[in-house]
Amino acid sequence: MAYFAHPTAVIDDGCTIGNGSKIWHFSHVMPQSEMGENCILGQNVLVSSHVKLGNNVKVQNNVSIYTGVVCEDDTFLGPSMVFTNVINPRSFIERKNEFRTTLVKKGATIGANATVICGLTIGEYALIGAGAVVTRDVPAFALVVGNPARQIGWVSRYGHRLHFDEHNRAVCPETKEEYTKAGSVVIWTR
Repeated sequence: MAYFAHPTAVIDDGCTIGNGSKIWHFSHVMPQSEMGENCILGQNVLVSSHVKLGNNVKVQNNVSIYTGVVCEDDTFLGPSMVFTNVINPRSFIERKNEFRTTLVKKGATIGANATVICGLTIGEYALIGAGAVVTRDVPAFALVVGNPARQIGWVSRYGHRLHFDEHNRAVCPETKEEYTKAGSVVIWTR
């Protein structure tokens, strides 16, 4: 076996799990789901059918990833964060044909206890603060917090707050990588 699964984990037939991935206590990976290489699913995680997780995705304890969610490489899902997949759920109405796709782009982080309403895109390297309720798309490198979530700044790929100068340039304090801002878009200039 090319991946590790704790004996209490349930791995259904028909899912794909990449080399080096680890699935911990009481987690459930459902059929037709895809998980890349070197992913980590913490305790009590659900990966529903047709979910796609890229490489190196980290999912902390108590997260349910419902049908319609796509997480690209290097994304981080904090403890007990929540995805939805239907905009107006009712227990007495079948709405499986109304599932909406939620895209979490490369390197994005969603903090503990945050909620992401379905049908949104979380941009590359965006940082969603703990407890935020995300109700609209989040741009790449954006820092958003609150309920409803609002943007309060920008972050680098390494998650450091960016401070732009009068020429709309900023430098990550850890990596010294450079970023430029053009209106409401931040570009990593490498």
